[in-house]
Amino acid sequence: MTTLAQYLKAQKTDSAVSDVITTVTEVGKTISQLLRKGALADILGEAGNQNVQGEEQKKLDVLANDLLLDALAQNKHCAGVASEELDDATPANADGNLLVLFDPLDGSSNIDINMAVGTIFSILPYQRQGQTSENSDFLQAGNAQLAAGYLLYGTSTMLALTVVDNVVMFSLDPDSNDYILVKDNVQIDADTSEYAINSSNYRYWRAPMQQYIDELVAGDTGVRGRDFNMRWVAAMVGDVHRILCRGGLFTYPFDTKYPNKAGKLRLMYEANPMSLLIERAGGSATDATHRILDIAPTDIHQRVPVVLGSKNEVDYVKDLHLKHDNK
Repeated sequence: MTTLAQYLKAQKTDSAVSDVITTVTEVGKTISQLLRKGALADILGEAGNQNVQGEEQKKLDVLANDLLLDALAQNKHCAGVASEELDDATPANADGNLLVLFDPLDGSSNIDINMAVGTIFSILPYQRQGQTSENSDFLQAGNAQLAAGYLLYGTSTMLALTVVDNVVMFSLDPDSNDYILVKDNVQIDADTSEYAINSSNYRYWRAPMQQYIDELVAGDTGVRGRDFNMRWVAAMVGDVHRILCRGGLFTYPFDTKYPNKAGKLRLMYEANPMSLLIERAGGSATDATHRILDIAPTDIHQRVPVVLGSKNEVDYVKDLHLKHDNK
């Protein structure tokens, strides 16, 4: 059995990157334990305040955020930390050469109903060693990421990770408390008959996205000539994990429900790390027309539409949007 530490050593991963990954995954063990205790640990329900996005925070949102922030602030390689839950990035160790971004608990609305949630993280290089990090230092395109991954807290705790050109998965062994490699070189089939979308927002979508979903719903009676199944976890981390395991398409498209927001998902904390994982597993990730990893961010809390998963299906969505826009 190969542990996470052994894998990182075998891949000759940069020691600073390895150390930061270890810090994040060690905190993940604590979060996993708290989730297993559930109501017994008094982590359920609202915390009574909102995050920077104006969303109600769950108790474990706040706790997970503080655990990660405190641990990373003590890591000598970490020059700064940015969290989805905080207005601004937090400077850490000026001599560090890495920046870390995280969503401490993706899908936190699932906590109280005992469904899957997760922690998403992204590691970027820091260019101004010796100086105090600022928000602007984090504004790097997703293709600059040195590593990315997520921890999924479900029936078991899983770690999906990319530090080189491939994607690997580990399972947290409850006996040894080690992350054990269970899948090497994860690959996503180019074709799929499974998709994930919040259909309740149909009336707010752009016409090409409405057309796409209409085609899938029509199944073998429509232009696609085959049936599709819809799955929706209501946590990006759960839907992406399913895609990495068996293919599929996930989208939270542009909609007009909130005109001041381009999309629901955050570029830096969700879209970029998940897109890196998906692409390195052979899939694609766009905002419907442009590659997500090429987007130049303008704000650490920037939102974007997301279409990711099996390559041929993502390309099909892109073609529908381009044809519509060219009319």
